[in-house]
Amino acid sequence: MPDIFGVIADATRRDILQVLLERFKRDAEISVSEIVGQLEISQPTVSKHLKVLREAELVTVREEGQHRYYSLNPEPLEMIEDFVIPFLSAGFDTEVTVEYLSESGERVAGPGAQDAFADLGEEVLPEEAAAAAERIGRAAARAENRVKELVARFRLRD
Repeated sequence: MPDIFGVIADATRRDILQVLLERFKRDAEISVSEIVGQLEISQPTVSKHLKVLREAELVTVREEGQHRYYSLNPEPLEMIEDFVIPFLSAGFDTEVTVEYLSESGERVAGPGAQDAFADLGEEVLPEEAAAAAERIGRAAARAENRVKELVARFRLRD
């Protein structure tokens, strides 16, 4: 497989990928002639770049008679994402602060501080619910990190 960074280094191929991304968002394919029309570049040039994108498995092609219809395959771009994300998120503070509130909005001790409620004769959360809350908290932390990464990505575009 060709070096994915080298493949996307070419501006024309990035333009083609942008066109394919717009179609991908609508779950649609695009013909070579439509790409030529949108980018206003020659058909041989588009075909040459589509061949490189095909070899890198960034696009799939469906043939129908003499026509070829292309679709974006974003999976190989995950390698780039995996490489770039640590750089994009390097300056972010990823600490998560959690407060537990009662139904009336008063701050209460969290699941790890159940002893504080021992004199009340009740648990803050049953063990099963505490385990579920911990899993939800971890998922929320992962989601927060993902959002920060996406925000950083958009900031770089500005």
